[in-house]
Amino acid sequence: MAIKVGCFALIDPFSTLDHQLERIENWGFKYADVTDSSDGGSMGVEYGFAAVASLDANPFDIRRMFERHGLKITTWCAHANLLDPTAPWHFGTMQIIKAVRAAAAVGVEHVVTSEGEPYTEFGHNLTDKEALFLIRERLYEPLRIAEDHGVKILLEPHGKYTDSIDHMEKILELCDSPVLGVNFDSGNSWLGGTDPVEMVKRLADKIEHVHWKDWPADMEARRGKQFGAGMSGTALGSGVVDVKGVFEALVKAGYDGYSTLEIAGDDAVMKSYAYLKSLGAE
Repeated sequence: MAIKVGCFALIDPFSTLDHQLERIENWGFKYADVTDSSDGGSMGVEYGFAAVASLDANPFDIRRMFERHGLKITTWCAHANLLDPTAPWHFGTMQIIKAVRAAAAVGVEHVVTSEGEPYTEFGHNLTDKEALFLIRERLYEPLRIAEDHGVKILLEPHGKYTDSIDHMEKILELCDSPVLGVNFDSGNSWLGGTDPVEMVKRLADKIEHVHWKDWPADMEARRGKQFGAGMSGTALGSGVVDVKGVFEALVKAGYDGYSTLEIAGDDAVMKSYAYLKSLGAE
C-alpha cells in the first residue's frame, strides 16, 4: 500500500466548492478534504463566490457533491482558535463538535483541528501551562463526542504549541484520549521551527493523515516566528523543506494513509503531485 495523495479544496479564489471539486477532478485526483467550514449560512456561498461548507448543512449533500466529481472525503477540517477567550465569532469547541457529527454521519474518519495563533492580549499573555490547560479543556467534549461517534480528532502543527514536538507530545498526554491523533504538516512544522523529519519519527504512531507543503528560501526569516499557513505556492521538492526525508520517514514508520496537497497554482500542484509519485505515492 502506498501513501495516497489528495488535494486541498481551495484552488481558485472567489469560487464555489463545486467549482473547486471540478478542478480537483480534472487534475486526476481521487481524494479531497472538506477544507473550509463554518456555522450557519454564508452570503458568499449563496452568491457564488465562496467555498465554505456549512457545519449546519446536511452532510450527505456535501458528500454527494464530492461523489459527483469522483472524490472521496478524507478529512473534515475544523481548524480552531483554542487560545483566545471563547466568543461567538471565534471558531472553537462548538464548531469542532459539529464537524465531528457531520463527519461521522457520512463516514469520514478524521476531523482536523489545531490551536491556531491568538489575536487578543489575553491569548498572547498565556503561560505555557495556561495554554496547554486551555487546549485540553476545549478539546475535552469534542473528544468524548468523537469517541462515541467513531471519529478521530487529529491535531495539526498549526500554532506555537502544536508546531513543537515536545508540546505536541504533552498535549497528547494531557488529553489522554484514544481518539486524538496527529495530522502531520510538512510545511507548518518547518515554519514553526521544528525539524519535520524528527517530528515524524517522534510522533509516527499518532500520525493518521498528512498535509504537504514546501517553502521558498526567503521563508527562512519567518521560521520560528510564524506558526502555520494555509497554502504554499512552492512545488514540493523545490523548496527548503526536506519533503523527501519526511516521505521516507513516513514510509519507514509504516504510514500508507491519506495525504493532502496544500499547494497553490496549477503548475505547482501538478509538479508536487508528480514529485510525490516519484517517491512512491499513489
